[in-house]
Amino acid sequence: MSEAIARDLMAQRFRSYLPVVVDLETGGFNPERNAILEIAAVTLTMDAEGNLIPESTYAFHVEPFAGASVEQSALDFTGINLDDPLRRQVAVSEAEALGEIFRPVRKSIKAHGCTRAILVGHNSAFDHGFLNAAVNRCGIKRNPFHPFSSFDTASLAGLMYGQTVLARACRAAGIEFSNSEAHSARYDTERTAELFCAMVNRYKEIGGWAQAQREQGMEEQP
Repeated sequence: MSEAIARDLMAQRFRSYLPVVVDLETGGFNPERNAILEIAAVTLTMDAEGNLIPESTYAFHVEPFAGASVEQSALDFTGINLDDPLRRQVAVSEAEALGEIFRPVRKSIKAHGCTRAILVGHNSAFDHGFLNAAVNRCGIKRNPFHPFSSFDTASLAGLMYGQTVLARACRAAGIEFSNSEAHSARYDTERTAELFCAMVNRYKEIGGWAQAQREQGMEEQP
């Protein structure tokens, strides 16, 4: 299968939406009040066989926005140290982090013949809510992501493997998972991307996607 055909399949596979995996580590559960501390995104593509694969990772430490609340319980859970000198050197503003992620996402949308990105996340409503709140705070007019639709790998993994916890779902899919590296946005995003690809590709292997296409074609016949 040629790369051009693989690109066309990507546009067809998710109704012209490009899946992009996103994970955020935050200072609490309130997207309006609590800070984003880390954000990462993984773009996806298709190989010559039509299998979904991770493409590129973009990850940033993020400075809390002015007036943001950061709860100690969140720092204890993630292990993030806001006073770490190395973190202080590399942390960027929300606006810069979003700009550096949205730029390659838009390029990937165009390269794959898609019309918009759709967020993929483990418990995606959480990440989506924080992403949308940050977009609004930063006054970003061209958000490449669909404003409310997403793919939730916790739900999909519950269906596929009977597991909803990321670590357990990854292991059920044959993906290595390190608990010591978890709760880093980069690490969790990359494992979530592998998990999403594994589930989509497995569905294709057992004929589910082909069957869905056949049934859709029959429905569209006059």
